[in-house]
Amino acid sequence: MSDIKRNLGFEGEKYICIPEPAWRSAIKDNQLMSQLYITYIGYFPKAAYHYRERFNGCTDNILIYCVRGRGWFMLDGKEFEVGPNEFIVVPSTKAAMSYGADENDPWTIYWVHFSGKDMDTFNKGFNIKLFDGARQIVFNEKGIQLWEAMYKNLEMGYSKENLINTNLCLYHFLATFFFPDKHTNVKVEDEKTMIKDTIQYLQNNLSEKLTVEHIAMKNDLSTSHFSNLFKKATGMSPLDYFIHLKLQKACVLLYTSEIKVKDIALELGYDDPFHFSRLFKKNMRTSPNQYRTQRRKKED
Repeated sequence: MSDIKRNLGFEGEKYICIPEPAWRSAIKDNQLMSQLYITYIGYFPKAAYHYRERFNGCTDNILIYCVRGRGWFMLDGKEFEVGPNEFIVVPSTKAAMSYGADENDPWTIYWVHFSGKDMDTFNKGFNIKLFDGARQIVFNEKGIQLWEAMYKNLEMGYSKENLINTNLCLYHFLATFFFPDKHTNVKVEDEKTMIKDTIQYLQNNLSEKLTVEHIAMKNDLSTSHFSNLFKKATGMSPLDYFIHLKLQKACVLLYTSEIKVKDIALELGYDDPFHFSRLFKKNMRTSPNQYRTQRRKKED
């Protein structure tokens, strides 16, 4: 484990600690707030060297949702791994705990601390146990949208209205994790169809200069969500896959026709033939002209 450790200070992080007097005052005026309320909220992107240790446990429940990278969680000496599209809910406990990012592939996480007047009953009701470990989930876009809503609301201050509104969002946020099938916009079969249709779309538009943003928008998905789904299904990023298809087509044209390299480049959406040649050589380990010559020699 690295000697470098930090629990805050990551580039692009978001973090809010709700002052105790603020939520105590809100609870006093609205007893429904006491059932469940948020105490901390954070987002740590690519949190290299993230490390947190709690010798006396935590009085709050902690939910950590990993969207990229990997991390780990240690509870009372037992370690759990957390990977992409996995979340862990740790119930309020006095057991010693520590958690942090993987050294080689640090996690990107959304997280919240939440509490209430009877967390034991809450945790039993939702079957939240200390040593459950991480749970797999389809990319929780709805949960992230609700997280953003809670965070933006708290950025506006700690008025009673803001805190009550945030808490109502908290219920919905937790529901997207406890009942993911009720909140997932894209089902598994829909994902497979979407990937298949996207590949066909790429094949039909090899002459175009498509962007990941454009393709994601075509599928009504965020760029990051679409990219994650596509790479999970194909093993390649959308842009790399598109380049792969273009180069496949280039190989066919080089072998079966007398079209000049610069014209093949134009046909595949590359205005600069030198850029196309460099890209071809990088991927095929030979220049376009050498490929044409070598391939035809093999057939002689």
